[in-house]
Amino acid sequence: MEKEKICFTVNGEDQVFEIGRDIESDARLSTVLREKLGLTGVRISCEQGACGACTVLLDGKSVLSCMMFAVDADGREVTTIEAFGESDPVASSFIEMAEPGYGTAMQCGFCTPGFVLEAHALLSENASPAKDEIKEALSGHICRCGCYHGIIRAVENAAEKIREVERR
Repeated sequence: MEKEKICFTVNGEDQVFEIGRDIESDARLSTVLREKLGLTGVRISCEQGACGACTVLLDGKSVLSCMMFAVDADGREVTTIEAFGESDPVASSFIEMAEPGYGTAMQCGFCTPGFVLEAHALLSENASPAKDEIKEALSGHICRCGCYHGIIRAVENAAEKIREVERR
């Protein structure tokens, strides 16, 4: 028997959807987050899981929301870029790496939310990743502006910020 309602938490707030009324059973998580909840930081680009733009955290692990049905998030915690402010060490590192003199971590910014969330997932498991580990973790993401060097530096900077906070 198919569920009539699903409930999952998005950025700390419970969301309830009635299947067939609010969303269809085959609705993608990315579409529900953007179109039903207005979370436009979730980017929909390739819709094939090839670019990483739609990355969100599901129970703290990165997932491609365009490749996941919303019903599969039932009972789980979804985190989008909107959950992080400028005080977040990862987000602030990307912001800083967009300043002149650092080498940019973003130009158009379309891919940035996916990279930030992937970096969060990586740094939650490995607070001191080597450059090759960062490259591997981010390998499923595409930056059409070619800011990969700056993105890696932003993740390294974020890791340092997190370690600094932990040392206190």
